[in-house]
Amino acid sequence: MARTKDFDEDEVLAKAVRIFWDKGYNGTSMQDLVDGLGISRSSLYDTYGDKRALFIRALESYKTSGSGKICNIVSNSLSAKEAVRQLFDLTTRELLSDQQHKGCFLVNTEIELAPHDKEVSNMICQSDQQLEDAFCQAIEKGQESGEISIHKDARALARFIFNTVKGIRVSAKSTSDKAYFNDIVQLTMSVLD
Repeated sequence: MARTKDFDEDEVLAKAVRIFWDKGYNGTSMQDLVDGLGISRSSLYDTYGDKRALFIRALESYKTSGSGKICNIVSNSLSAKEAVRQLFDLTTRELLSDQQHKGCFLVNTEIELAPHDKEVSNMICQSDQQLEDAFCQAIEKGQESGEISIHKDARALARFIFNTVKGIRVSAKSTSDKAYFNDIVQLTMSVLD
C-alpha cells in the first residue's frame, strides 16, 4: 500500500522556486533542497525524481503563475494602453519589492541554463512568446479601437515592448530605483502614440 504524502506539493514547489531563484540551479545542492523544502530526501526523490526534475516542475509552476496574471490583465483591461501599462506595473512592482535583487527567475534561468539545456530553452521561449503575444493582443485591440496608430506593426511593437520588459528584469538585479524604471516605462509607452 502506498503511503500518503504528508506535505502540500504546491507549497513544496513554491519553496523550490525560492531556493533555485536564490542560488541558481547549479548553486543548489540536494542538501539545500532537503533543508529548505522541509521534506525528507526519500520523499523528495519519490515525489519529484532528481534535482533537475524538481527544477523543471518548479520552473513550470512559476511560469504558469505568471502566465495567469498576464492573461488576466490583457483580458480584463478596458483600454489597450492601460493593459500594456498594467503589464509594466506588474513587472516593476514585483522586481522592486525584492530586497535581494534576485531579478527574474525566468531570465536568470535563461542565462544560466538555456544555452545548454534544450528543454529549459523551450520553456523559456514559450514563456517569452506568451508575453510577446499578450502585448501584441493588447496592441491589436488598441489599433482596432483607434487608441493606437495602425501605422506601426503590432508584432514589431510587441517585440520592442517585450524586449524592454526583459531589460528591466535584468536591470533589477543591480538597481531598485523606481524613477529609473518609470523613465523607461514612460518612454516605451510613448511609442504607442
